[in-house]
Amino acid sequence: MQTTAVLLSGPKDLSLDSIELNAPADGDVVIDITHSGISTGTEKLFWTGEMPPFPGMGYPLVPGYEAAGEIMQAPAESGFKVGDRVFVPGANCFGNVKGLFGGASRRIVTQAERAIRIDPELKAEGALLALAATARHAMAGLDKALPDLIVGHGTLGRLLARLTIAAGGPPPTVWEIDPDRQVSDGSYPVINPEADDKRDYDCIYDASGNGGLLNELISRICKGGEIVLVGFYAEPLSFAFPPAFMREARLRVASEWTAEDMVATRQLIECNALSLDGLITHRASAVRAESAYQQAFEDPACLKMILDWRDVA
Repeated sequence: MQTTAVLLSGPKDLSLDSIELNAPADGDVVIDITHSGISTGTEKLFWTGEMPPFPGMGYPLVPGYEAAGEIMQAPAESGFKVGDRVFVPGANCFGNVKGLFGGASRRIVTQAERAIRIDPELKAEGALLALAATARHAMAGLDKALPDLIVGHGTLGRLLARLTIAAGGPPPTVWEIDPDRQVSDGSYPVINPEADDKRDYDCIYDASGNGGLLNELISRICKGGEIVLVGFYAEPLSFAFPPAFMREARLRVASEWTAEDMVATRQLIECNALSLDGLITHRASAVRAESAYQQAFEDPACLKMILDWRDVA
């Protein structure tokens, strides 16, 4: 089989190409992708060439780990049938082309257990499930505190704020320096950090990916307070020890979502406890992938770019 996919051959060398697909193995499903999201975190680092060494990385690469589509072929024992709408976090099915992510493709082949059935009404928003589940993973569990400050009002920061409120927590304060991103629905305050003189936050979630903020964040927590690193950081992190020592600061790194997070997040969406509305600001046909990726990474007004694959052969 052949498919059309986004191919990242090197830093800022991105195109739409025809790529050979591996034949389905036992237990595999074939999925036609209708929508895929562009990550302004890890994918941007691959695009700029700044991604630190990571297992499975390299070029050429099919990017994309936020994808939604429809089952086109499935074994009976998989529990899926043709036409089922699913979320899938990419695939590694492109022969010699690396599929560390692999979701930005018109068609993919992957193990059935990697596909997650979703509401057929979730069209482009279905591609947001990975980010929503990642946000849920950061705060779920008996030993984890909800944030009272979130740094960054991008897609991840907004999901963190919405999940905090859905969990019954007080509306968190959100820091954002970009005026275009300071707009919210009014359910929580979004302010410039220079306008905030509070220095006794219990738990700060940093969704900015800016490691240079660490000393500032340490200065804003109470004694025994916690800083949760939810973004992805390309550079080594460091901080001044004395202020952290005085506050007995705690640092926690949140990783990617698990299957449990995905199930819980899907349930929150289906019962209307978590809304995905307003998170997609830009959409483009996948045939315009090159300009769409560039806009997603360089336009501050672009919160989340979604590629539409339905018109791609």
